[in-house]
Amino acid sequence: MQTDTASCTAGPGNGPLPAIGDTTAGMRVSLTEAAARHITRYLGRRGKGVGVRLGVKTTGCSGLAYKIEFADEIAPEDIVFEQLGVKILVDPKSLPYIDGTELDFVREGLNEGFKFNNPNERDRCGCGESFRI
Repeated sequence: MQTDTASCTAGPGNGPLPAIGDTTAGMRVSLTEAAARHITRYLGRRGKGVGVRLGVKTTGCSGLAYKIEFADEIAPEDIVFEQLGVKILVDPKSLPYIDGTELDFVREGLNEGFKFNNPNERDRCGCGESFRI
């Protein structure tokens, strides 16, 4: 009996599910030059790291919140985007929520930090910590 390792079975009558690469084709996450400079500078100071990992988690009053962390290794399930010399790692479950997102690094007065420009956002809570698709 031969099995197809590129897909799995969804259940009786549903047929095989598409491989992850097929479902993420055409999806993208990008970053601005300011974000790329900040990430590159920070990884250089750390002395290690392969890039930045983006994702979402369920939380807050609107339902979802962004996650960002510097990554020291690429996990087997990570989807890797590369732009301006920086690797952006995204887990497959988060990608549909952040598809098309541009990561920026902004300074506003005395504050600075990453800003997610996500075209999928429909609403954001008053405190700015969570969002809804």
